[in-house]
Amino acid sequence: MRQRDDLIGHATARRQLLKQAFSVGAASAGAVASGLPSLSQAATSPSGNFRIDVHCHHIPEFYRHSLWAHGIFTAGGIPLPSWSPSAAVDFMDRYGIQVQVVSISEPGVTYLPTPAERLSMARQLNDYTRDTLVQTSDATLANRFGGFAVMPLGDPKNPVDIFNASAEAERALTSLQLDGIGLFSSYGGIYLGDPCFEPLMATLNTLGAMVFIHPVTPKAPPDLGLPSFLFEFPFDTTRAAVNLLYKGVFSRYPRIRWLLAHAGGTVPYLSYRSALLKLHFDPTTSVYKDLYYDTALSSAPPSMAAVRQITDVSHVMFATDWPFSSLVYLTKPAGDPATELNLSFNTGERLMVDRRNALAQFPTLAARLGVTV
Repeated sequence: MRQRDDLIGHATARRQLLKQAFSVGAASAGAVASGLPSLSQAATSPSGNFRIDVHCHHIPEFYRHSLWAHGIFTAGGIPLPSWSPSAAVDFMDRYGIQVQVVSISEPGVTYLPTPAERLSMARQLNDYTRDTLVQTSDATLANRFGGFAVMPLGDPKNPVDIFNASAEAERALTSLQLDGIGLFSSYGGIYLGDPCFEPLMATLNTLGAMVFIHPVTPKAPPDLGLPSFLFEFPFDTTRAAVNLLYKGVFSRYPRIRWLLAHAGGTVPYLSYRSALLKLHFDPTTSVYKDLYYDTALSSAPPSMAAVRQITDVSHVMFATDWPFSSLVYLTKPAGDPATELNLSFNTGERLMVDRRNALAQFPTLAARLGVTV
């Protein structure tokens, strides 16, 4: 009993620490003046706001209130952090980021019980992303955001969800002019690659979409008393990527470009072993080389070394995972938010990772910024 009480006490203390850290992180990001060049200067100078952050999140107030109304106060095992467009701009200015390409994190719209409710919330979120952030009339926010569309998925075995997702993907990339599609690694234990997703995959292939795979807490993870973002998230990304490989999705739909969160989870490390049943026995090449990998919470040299072993630098993109990563930035000074990347990339490569690769893969964003790629 004493040991159980100690464990409960440690877990409670850890949750309190996380709550305090994320609250302070959001406040500190907004409290520091950036002193960085203006956006017009930054467009031509890598000394100002030039980075493109391809993995970060937004939490509109109407969405937060909907989550609360359904008893959801955490994501990935941590408290929902505070967020606002102005706080995001303050964070960007502090760390030399020109644009955040935002997405909705776990749980997306999966918590809503019916396809109609999921579609309504997804459309509301995607309209918000377009109207308030991407094509805003607010001069203080102009050209500071891109967006991945959230899909109205909760039960992919329901053909209505898949039909709605296919229609919303087309609307998001054509009418709304958003920059890509956000998908979770799994939905209720059903992983990307499952045949139920085929109509959606066909639509995304026709659209030539950039698809961002973000992990979720798996359906039945072992209870180790730790938040799922620490290791279950990377594992779930890996499960999705391996399933997509073996279900033939990568080869069947070659026009879809896939961006994996958190440097691909454990995909780089397991790239050889996980491909053995594909009869890929060459240890010097990888079946995952054509995928894209972000640096969010994965910029340490061991992670980047693994990524560099399976793909080239043009497939690596800078990311922060803010505001869920606020704890990481509590002690980081203004300026370069990921100096550790300099241990893995030279100056020219770093500029590719920080900016050029994203502009090459997000042509709608590049056009909004007036950049010729």
